Amino acid sequence: QVQLVESGGGLVQAGGSLKLSCAASGSIFSFNVMGWYRQAPGEQRELVAIITKGGSTNYADSVKGRFTISADNAKNTVYLVMNSLKPEDTAVYYCNAKRFLTSVSNYWGQGTQVTVSS
Repeated sequence: QVQLVESGGGLVQAGGSLKLSCAASGSIFSFNVMGWYRQAPGEQRELVAIITKGGSTNYADSVKGRFTISADNAKNTVYLVMNSLKPEDTAVYYCNAKRFLTSVSNYWGQGTQVTVSS
């Protein structure tokens, strides 16, 4: 059973920084893609950033240049460093992992709240 546990959320003022962590119960190298999504109240869940097994990254336009995703295979952990935070970044942030076999297996963490005050 795959478990993803997020941590690092909290309340921060606009312009501040936070670092989110996603710890996997097994080797993150077993996943083809890992990433962060977020969901604000009344909104759909949206992609924030992804990192592939090969280390390629991709970001939503709204966070490019401010957020950085990285992975530490030895610690089975994926990180999201968020700088220059804006009130519109306020959301529940979810860790996601995808495994591509005969079909796509999708795994989600429980989410961590990020609130940016103006």
